[in-house]
Amino acid sequence: MSTVMHATARRPRAYVRVAGPDAADYLQRMLSNDVLAADSVDALLLTPKARVIAPVLVWRRGEDDFLLLTEPELGEVARTHLTRMRFAARCEIELEEHVSTIVFGGEDGIANRDYGRPAVEVLDAELEPTLGDEELERLRIEAGTPRYGFELDDRVLPAEAGLDERAISFTKGCYPGQEPVARQRYRGKVNRRLRVLDVQGAAAPPGTPVLYDGREVGRVTSAVPGLALAYVRAEVPEDAELDIDGATARLHWPAGRP
Repeated sequence: MSTVMHATARRPRAYVRVAGPDAADYLQRMLSNDVLAADSVDALLLTPKARVIAPVLVWRRGEDDFLLLTEPELGEVARTHLTRMRFAARCEIELEEHVSTIVFGGEDGIANRDYGRPAVEVLDAELEPTLGDEELERLRIEAGTPRYGFELDDRVLPAEAGLDERAISFTKGCYPGQEPVARQRYRGKVNRRLRVLDVQGAAAPPGTPVLYDGREVGRVTSAVPGLALAYVRAEVPEDAELDIDGATARLHWPAGRP
């Protein structure tokens, strides 16, 4: 960790501002987490069937002023969805433009939990990156953090991606998708989970099958040399020896676990 502390890296983002007298109440009704629990929280914008529309990092800049940080391709998606569902809520919803930099070991900024190490996200700072995209991707994969378009899409349930503890409140009021999320937690089980895999060999491309005893039990979603993320069937033993395109792989830990 010492080589990463105080390093910096660019984090591509889109930004959606939600501000006005009803902003806090509206976001509480639309997002999966309690946006008033802290200055910043991870949350999900979900369909009524609990499928992911967009993962967001919610930063409360002021009493009635929130900034949602999401993936670059999801800014307009989130803005359009929130605007369509606003009805009589008194709040403005609009895109903003910023530049995000991840500062590992930093203290002043928006807490970022994507990389398994203490880090903050700062906006529009004149900081020169010291980590490249591949190094940042390795940290994300090692931390088991899902990324939209790779581990997250409209077919994935939050619990499968390890997001039920990090991005969901089970004590706040209703929001779209709450019922299936709660049902999954208290009465159901998932058939697959996002897992970090140690892999002996080069990075396997997304979509490569994960085999156990010759049977497909998952597929790679992201990879760097020596590490991969994959959805793996829940019944696969923790000590299983897996095969990814001829390379030996083993389960590292569940995604989202520190």
